[in-house]
Amino acid sequence: MLEGANKMAIEQLIQAVVSLNADDAFRPRFDDKQWALFANYMQQYKLRAGDLLIRYRDMDRNLYLIESGTVQVYIPEAGPKRRPVGILRAGAICGEPSLFGETPRMAQVEAMSPVTAWLLTRPRFEELLTRQPPMAVELLRSLGAVMAERMRANLERGLPVA
Repeated sequence: MLEGANKMAIEQLIQAVVSLNADDAFRPRFDDKQWALFANYMQQYKLRAGDLLIRYRDMDRNLYLIESGTVQVYIPEAGPKRRPVGILRAGAICGEPSLFGETPRMAQVEAMSPVTAWLLTRPRFEELLTRQPPMAVELLRSLGAVMAERMRANLERGLPVA
């Protein structure tokens, strides 16, 4: 099992990731030691209901893992209109495409309830790639699987991929 401060900090996130039952679930094959190490590359981020986690068209390069709470993903349209994309619960990830490209955010993500998320910035991701290559490859595999499933689901619903 995990030990010390990392155990306290990451245990709820691990439980959320492991228990999420969704087609696009994030499933890295990390053992407890790797999860503890991964926690060192991230920081916790707390939101209130209504706070934005990701702003449409922003250029930030952050990945988020939802530890607790629920977020809605949508594309803002003219005025107060929104085109819904999905709802993500504890254990889900969002913002993963930003680690790979230099394009603006494709959707907005807003907290529907109080949310605790874990933030992985691109610089910390690049540090993980350098210092822990096998773990970074597993992370990339897991992120790719999530993106592939979300692309498949969007295509089936007739939503544009881009």
